[in-house]
Amino acid sequence: MRPFRASFRHDSAAIRHRDRCRIATSSSMLTPTGIAEEGTMALLPYADIAAAPEEVRHAMARLPRKLNIFRMWANAGTSFVPGLRLGGAILARQKLKPILRELVILLTARLQGGKYEWAQHLAIAEDAGCSKSQIAALEALQLDDGSFSAKEKLLLRFAREVIENVRAEEQTVREMAAQFSAQEIVEVIITCGFHMMLARLTETTRMEIDAPMGTPLIEELSRLR
Repeated sequence: MRPFRASFRHDSAAIRHRDRCRIATSSSMLTPTGIAEEGTMALLPYADIAAAPEEVRHAMARLPRKLNIFRMWANAGTSFVPGLRLGGAILARQKLKPILRELVILLTARLQGGKYEWAQHLAIAEDAGCSKSQIAALEALQLDDGSFSAKEKLLLRFAREVIENVRAEEQTVREMAAQFSAQEIVEVIITCGFHMMLARLTETTRMEIDAPMGTPLIEELSRLR
């Protein structure tokens, strides 16, 4: 397998190039379902939705696209719909501003090696207001880059400590409390944890990376209550 940094940069560059130029699906980076490294195939079978519990079938029927992450996650039927609801709450009902949420999600994906989540959230992040220079800085882990405001730099430092150290530094928490509400801080922690879980799901199962769905994904997940 190629080193993560190289493949990560190559995959995200391919996604951006495909979005601009709509390259043909015969490219070696593409599969019938989306984008994947050459020769990869999921190590576990996707769920048989027809045989899944009614709650799972109903939720899948409402999704505009049956992404591989949902098809794999549906193997854990009792966790599937509650997990989707949590994801919808994170993406659509937090107090934390969407641009800050997406910075946290992309940082989590970058630090955890979650190529699937990175690919899916590039378009969502840009729609939320993240600039291309900010995304490039996150990809390079240049969290002090001038494209970030002082508040965003603090947020990214806090999120990185949560992701890498579990227990953020007390001084960092105090600095966060001076800039963000308690609700927003807890939302950041939950966002990190949720997307750390997704990175483990997607990377361990080696599922194929779907073509990005963008903001329609947020709109549909937000309706699951």
